[in-house]
Amino acid sequence: MARVSVEGIVKRYGTVAALDEVSLDFEDGGLFALLGPSGSGKTTLLRAIAGFVFPDRGRIRIGDQPVERVPVEKRDIGMMFQNYALFPNMSVADNVGFGLRVRKVGAAEERRRVGEALELVQLEGFGGRKPHELSGGQRQRVALARAIVTNPRVLLLDEPLSALDKALRVDMQFELRRIQREIGITTILVTHDQEEALTLSDRIGILRDGRLVQAGPPREVYDAPADLFAATFLGEANILPGVGAGLVAPEGAAPGAVLAVRPEAIAMTRTEPEGAGLSRCAGVLERRVFAGAMATCLVRREDGGEMKVVSRDQDIPAGLAEGELVWLSWPVEKTLVIPAGAQAGAG
Repeated sequence: MARVSVEGIVKRYGTVAALDEVSLDFEDGGLFALLGPSGSGKTTLLRAIAGFVFPDRGRIRIGDQPVERVPVEKRDIGMMFQNYALFPNMSVADNVGFGLRVRKVGAAEERRRVGEALELVQLEGFGGRKPHELSGGQRQRVALARAIVTNPRVLLLDEPLSALDKALRVDMQFELRRIQREIGITTILVTHDQEEALTLSDRIGILRDGRLVQAGPPREVYDAPADLFAATFLGEANILPGVGAGLVAPEGAAPGAVLAVRPEAIAMTRTEPEGAGLSRCAGVLERRVFAGAMATCLVRREDGGEMKVVSRDQDIPAGLAEGELVWLSWPVEKTLVIPAGAQAGAG
């Protein structure tokens, strides 16, 4: 296993900077998620680490070894793609063992390591089947087994769960995290799914227009976004009109900072809440969307701005109807403070 570092990576395609001076450290044994919209550079960064593209400038290290000009087959990585890329005419065992045969591993050793990999992904006894005989989740496990069977130093995952339906995707998130922790491999995950990144990762990096916006532990990035883009891309945030009329800035908030609040931090009542330490505002309930245990409400503030509230359905006042006046409140410490000068990230 190994630490991965990228330093000042630049990759241009014509006049477009796919990566623009990106520097990141991926800790040994950790799981790091790369997030960003289409064109943000997250997949280009993964491909540069893998060796599928070479950077125009900058350094990439796996362990202590510079690899920015090393071919992909010599980087000792495992990679799992969005479409799994299994060979349809090969058995599960032959698919998993393909990389071992390329490396001239003996037949007995190959059988042993394939068996261990299939056991790790809970597919013992499936070695003789073909990919078309498996479910989507099982094919995903085969692809993962193939990626780790060679004992690579780094595992790279490119949207590995996006082809699965929601329920299976959630199950596989837990399985992927279990396997990653069990083998202790440095893992870098590209995903467009913010919830998946929060669920799986030790650290998150958010990219935009080829630049790194913010990196850190998921809770830190969620609770203290570096700019408005980070605040609204990782989760949702209600942007507040400013201090006054019941809206209070947290202690130490610098002048000019933008204030925001997450939808799940807000309580909704019929009457104005009492007590110190609360920010509050009044509005009209415009829409209420029931989604099982949770509900989403859209409230129009008195100044015309819109607020989104996400809460347990049972926590919404009984009988509350669209068109009613409501009060929204939240602890002042739950207000996000976007530093002055970092607001352009919302564009």
